[in-house]
Amino acid sequence: MNTPIRTALAVLSFAAGATCTISTSALAAYPDKPIKVVIGFPAGGPLDQHARLLTDKLQAVLGQPLIVDYKPGAGGSVGADAVAKSPADGYTLMLANTGVAVINGALYSKLPYDTQRDFVPIARTAMQPLALLVTPKLPVQNLKQFVDYAKARPGQVNYGSAGNGGISHLVPEMFKTATGIFMVHIPYRGSAPAFTDLMGGQVQFMAESIPQAANYHKQGKVRALAVTSRERNPALPDVPTVIESGVKGFEVVGFYGFLAPKDTPKDVVARLSDAFKQVLNNPEVRDRMVSQGADPAFLGSEDFARFLATETPRWQQAVKASGARMD
Repeated sequence: MNTPIRTALAVLSFAAGATCTISTSALAAYPDKPIKVVIGFPAGGPLDQHARLLTDKLQAVLGQPLIVDYKPGAGGSVGADAVAKSPADGYTLMLANTGVAVINGALYSKLPYDTQRDFVPIARTAMQPLALLVTPKLPVQNLKQFVDYAKARPGQVNYGSAGNGGISHLVPEMFKTATGIFMVHIPYRGSAPAFTDLMGGQVQFMAESIPQAANYHKQGKVRALAVTSRERNPALPDVPTVIESGVKGFEVVGFYGFLAPKDTPKDVVARLSDAFKQVLNNPEVRDRMVSQGADPAFLGSEDFARFLATETPRWQQAVKASGARMD
C-alpha cells in the first residue's frame, strides 16, 4: 500500500476513534450539572407532588439535583412550549399529565407545540385514576345522592377544575353526559386554588387525581364519593368506583410521564429512562406512590411513545364529544 493511501486510512481511523471517544465521554459526563423539571401548573398540585416523590431518588441515581420549575398557564401549554424551545441536551425535562401530553392538541387550535413532533418521550411513570369529590357542606354521602341532588337543581351546582380542557374538566363533562345532570364549569389556574374553593363551598363538585384528593378526604376537608378506575384504589379503600355506584362502564384513568425536547441525544434519553426505571423499581417509592393513589406504571422511551400514539386519538374523541375548545 503506498504512503498516501496509508496516511489517508490512518486519518480516517483516527477520526472514527476520536468520534467514538467523544460520544462515550459525553455520555459518561452526563449529567454534569443540575437538571430542570418544568411543570406547567402552580406549585402544590398533583404533578408537583408526583415530582417531589421522584426527584430525591433520581438525584441519587443521576448524581445531580433535579430542580422543579413552575410555568403555569393555558392548561400546561406555557410550560410545554418553554420546554419544546429549550436546548435538546437533557438538562430540561417536562413532567406532563394527560392534558398536556394528549388532550391539549385537540383542545387548542393554535397550540404552540405538538407532543409527538416536538418531544421525545423519556418515561411514563404512573397511571392516575381520579376521585369525584364534593364539598362537605353538601348534604350528600354517596354518588347516587349527589346525582339526585344535582338533577333536582339543574345549573345550580358548580364544579371546579384545574383549567379549561384538562382532565379535571373533561371527566366531569363525561360524568354529566353519563348521568344526565347539568353542572356549571368554573375553571381555575391549577388544582390548588380549585381545591381551596371546593373546601370553602364556593364550588360543590370536582374531579381530581387521587393523591391530593385522598389527603384532603382523610382530613375531612372534602368528601370523596367515587373513584374513576375499574377497581377501588388503595389510597381510598372505602370509596367505591363510579361503576359500583351505578354508572355503567364509567372508567377514566390519566397518566404522568416525562418528556424532553426533540433531538435530545439517544444515549441521554436512554440514561434518563434507565434512571426512572431504577427509581420506579424502588419498593419505597412504589409503596409511597400507591399510598398516594397513583399506580406505578413505568414505560421506557419507545413503549411510552407507542402509548402516546394510542392515547391521543382516544382523548381527541373525548374533547370532541365534550364540545370544549380553547382558542
